[in-house]
Order: sequence, then structure tokens, then C-alpha cells
Amino acid sequence: MAKQRTNQNQRSASSRAKTSSENENGNEQQMDNDLHKLFLDELGDIYNAEQQLTKALPKMVKAARTSELQEAFQGHLDETRKQVTRLEQVAKSVEEKLEPHTCEAMKGLIEEAEELMEDNEDSSALDAALIAAAQKVEHYEIATYGTLIAWARQMGHDEAVDLLEETLQEEKAADEKLMSISESANQEGQREQTRSK
Repeated sequence: MAKQRTNQNQRSASSRAKTSSENENGNEQQMDNDLHKLFLDELGDIYNAEQQLTKALPKMVKAARTSELQEAFQGHLDETRKQVTRLEQVAKSVEEKLEPHTCEAMKGLIEEAEELMEDNEDSSALDAALIAAAQKVEHYEIATYGTLIAWARQMGHDEAVDLLEETLQEEKAADEKLMSISESANQEGQREQTRSK
């Protein structure tokens, strides 16, 4: 009788352990599904953001006064077009299709940039204003791509990680270039202001 009770207890303990394991696996699977959904949502968001940027950058190229800044904006426009295609490759790598929706953050940043261009159209600090607006965009993109990379790595999407890392490095390089140009733009602005006095 004691042996029978021991066997029953063992089976009961085994059953509880199995149920607990199944619950844990189920929770992990649900978390992965939820994270995957969030990952795709953010992909669609930054996809639209990059598309908005391809329309905004030509205006910034035209508005910039120095050839150095014009070239920087033009170069990043070319990169941004490639980044749009790369995001499509990211979605394909996880066997999904992008569902873009309006990125309100980028929309706001671009509207702010347009206001800066209008307010400083006749100002010697126009290029400095353009750089400030562009760097805000870069910082938003850097934060977004960094987050997407972390999520992709957590879910084991190695190809997506590599593609997103490539874009992240381009955004960081663009930000550093703008920072470098900013110093010379500010100096040129000061010289123009001195000459106009």
C-alpha cells in the first residue's frame, strides 16, 4: 500500500512538473509572438519614416548654403533610399511583409525642419539650423535601429540583425559627419555676420 502511494505521489509530482514546464513554454512562446508583432510594427514605422525622409532631404539639399552640407545631405539621401530597400529585406528575412503606417515622430521632426528653414531663410545661421534638424532625425533613427537590433537578436533573427546593423552604422556615421560640418558652418556664419556689420 505504501509503495502504491509513493508511485501515485511520484506520478502527481511528475504531472505538476510537466504542467509547469508547459506553462513556461507557453508563456515564452506568447512573449516571442508579442515581441515579433511589436518588431514588425516598429519596422513598419521606421520604413515610413525613411520614406518621408527621402522626400524631405532634397529640400534640405536645396536650402543648404555650403557645398559640404549639400553633399552630406545628398549622400545621406542616397543612403536612405538604400535603407528603405534594406528594411524590405529585413521583413523578408523573417518571412513577413512590411505594413507601413505614418510615423508621427518623423512627421513632426520634418515639420520642425521645414519651420527652421523658413524662419532662418535669410539668416547666416541657416546651415546650423539645418544641421540641428538633421541631427534630431539621426538620433531618432539611431535609437529606433538600436532597439530593433536588440529585439531581433533576442528572437534569433541573425540575418535581420546584420541588415539592421549596417543601417545603424550608416546613421551613426551621418550623425558624426553632421557634427563635424556643424563646427565649420558655425564659424562661417560668424564670419558672415561680422562682414555684414
